Amino acid sequence: MAKLNKILRVFTHEGAKGKRFAPERELKRTLMNCLLWEDQFYEDGVSIADRIKTLVPMVQPERAAALAVEAREVMKLRHAPLLVVREMARHETHRALVAETLEKIIQRPDEMTELLAIYWADALGPMQQRKKQPVAAQIKKGLARALTKFDAYQLAKYDRDGAVRIRDVLFLVHAKPKDASQEKVWKQLVDGTLAAPDTWEVSLSGGKDKRQTFERLIADGKLGGLALLRNLRLMQKEGVERTTIAGAIAAMRTDRILPFRFIAAARYAPDFEPELESAMLKSLKGYARLKGRTTLLIDVSGSMDAPLSAQSEMTRLEAACGLAILAREVCDEVEIFTFSHKTVKVPPRRGFALRDAVIASQPHGSTMLGAAVEAVDRKGARLIVFTDEQAHDRVPAPKGKATMVNVASYQHGVGSGAWQRVDGFSEAIIAWIAAQETTPH
Repeated sequence: MAKLNKILRVFTHEGAKGKRFAPERELKRTLMNCLLWEDQFYEDGVSIADRIKTLVPMVQPERAAALAVEAREVMKLRHAPLLVVREMARHETHRALVAETLEKIIQRPDEMTELLAIYWADALGPMQQRKKQPVAAQIKKGLARALTKFDAYQLAKYDRDGAVRIRDVLFLVHAKPKDASQEKVWKQLVDGTLAAPDTWEVSLSGGKDKRQTFERLIADGKLGGLALLRNLRLMQKEGVERTTIAGAIAAMRTDRILPFRFIAAARYAPDFEPELESAMLKSLKGYARLKGRTTLLIDVSGSMDAPLSAQSEMTRLEAACGLAILAREVCDEVEIFTFSHKTVKVPPRRGFALRDAVIASQPHGSTMLGAAVEAVDRKGARLIVFTDEQAHDRVPAPKGKATMVNVASYQHGVGSGAWQRVDGFSEAIIAWIAAQETTPH
């Protein structure tokens, strides 16, 4: 007879002894970096989604709901929180919180249609037959509440062709409009007579002159910060004046844009790197400061070169560099190291110069995280590690204040002892570390 009373050991994908997490912790680390159904370096997107489905009923309903809200509001994720709510609707213990959670996490009209696509995804047959599957009452209630949040502009902007349309949601949930004005908008939605929104996507797809369109949107203040960053190369190609683009970068709102967005923009529009760097550093003003000495340790192993998603050329390393740029600005004293098969010290440069120093510091090979921690961890200095936690070697307990910032969704991580753990690459990370140090435990 096989022996059942055995110690079950877990390992990272690189072979180091891993840490087994409680279900809530495991759900959080899986969720906070999850671009749902996107493959990662070591795991495919389906297995990550299946892990979320397994973990949700194992976590207390209030905590599962709170993690879904955090993933949407703090980490700016769209699909993974919807999957959490869909799984909550399956379980009687969690169902009562579905409507209020759904109302909070739906922040764009197309997220309502995406939720229904997720809801019916495990049904067999074409989408027309899937619509016959009953939708839980709490899901309907949450969708009805969410519908009332959106105005005509938002509904028109996101009313796109698909198996499920926004008007299908309206018919399904029988929502009640807040007033006569909203009732009129909903009738236009059903009739297909909503006015086309004045967005750069609509203007460009309508065949209008691209240069004039961009110039008009910039002059009218209708090109948001992210849209500006994503279209720099196209604006250059279409002949928009350099002074116009530079002025738009200088005037853009930067308070909700992470450094790695500027890194991505500079990759495709290097001519504007000085302006982008100024905007990036401006975006970092006002962050909580980290007093005393800090050591930053950045993973440059091969797995960190994996893209964030199939639709993105942005890598996990560039995301980590963005966080390191942020941390560099708010630390009183800082030392910076990278690790792969060895540990290398890099100069504490600012902005894009730090990105360049980190990426070029050494070949991107194996992951000797444990050796790196041993080499750089010093008493009296906080240690912040940016990594995907897939190490070859055992990672020791830290000597003092230490935070492991995980930028991937893998099941098992590393590290023993008093490591603080953060999952994701949000602008809230530094504020969280500062709060942990000032809040009594």
